[in-house]
Amino acid sequence: MGHLDHATFGWLTPVLSYAMACIGAALGLRCTVRALGATGRARRNWLLTAASAIGTGIWTMHFVAMLGFGVSGTDIRYDVPLTVLSLLVAMVVVCAGVFAVGYGRDRTRALLLGGLTTGLGVASMHYLGMAAVRLHGDITYDPVRVGLSVLIAVVAATAALWAALHTTSPVAVAVASLVMGAAVSSMHYTGMFAVSVQVTPSGTALPGATAMQFIFPLAVGLGSYLFLTSAFVALSPTTGEHEASASAQRHDERDARPGERSGTGTWPARTA
Repeated sequence: MGHLDHATFGWLTPVLSYAMACIGAALGLRCTVRALGATGRARRNWLLTAASAIGTGIWTMHFVAMLGFGVSGTDIRYDVPLTVLSLLVAMVVVCAGVFAVGYGRDRTRALLLGGLTTGLGVASMHYLGMAAVRLHGDITYDPVRVGLSVLIAVVAATAALWAALHTTSPVAVAVASLVMGAAVSSMHYTGMFAVSVQVTPSGTALPGATAMQFIFPLAVGLGSYLFLTSAFVALSPTTGEHEASASAQRHDERDARPGERSGTGTWPARTA
């Protein structure tokens, strides 16, 4: 039985992965709030941004945490296509949940359906990412802890979508994102504590890429996307600001029209 270490770099990977989950949740919540106040194409675009932010944050959290995962007696590699597929799964299922809430007429039904779909998708992303792990040995799982991790994922997803519907102020969004980051991290480490590895020593080369060759650059790229998108959302005017600007413009136009009409009759006549 190989000894599993979930923090080979100490507290760096757990703290950094939690930060990524919080940033993704905060950005997703802000975008969803913007979407619910918009209509038409603007609502769709905000929902797509929200889904990509939450999905990216969850995936980045998972694989940043995996950078600290090690097993004594064997190297670890990652299957590249499966790892990329896990990212796509995270994006698609979160998108389905966010759109269910954004366009659902029955908010309660949409919330429950979206939370269940998104939670199962997040759990699928996690275990699909674990299926991408290549090592010398066999990986087994404790079914009780696996079930608990899936339950945490569903509850966390439902809570995130509920927060998207009921939080509007920046302070409320910040608090909700911290809670959501803790829930997603709890789901991940609950799933990881369900893992056992029976190492089979071997001198053959493992297929796939190392974490530093593939996962680290991808996680850095996605993390940069989250920060840049956060800056874009922070600088974008809100729906209220749009309405205030449009109202001020209409007011200025109304004020200008009477002056134009009265002014045309007061110009001095031209003399020869």
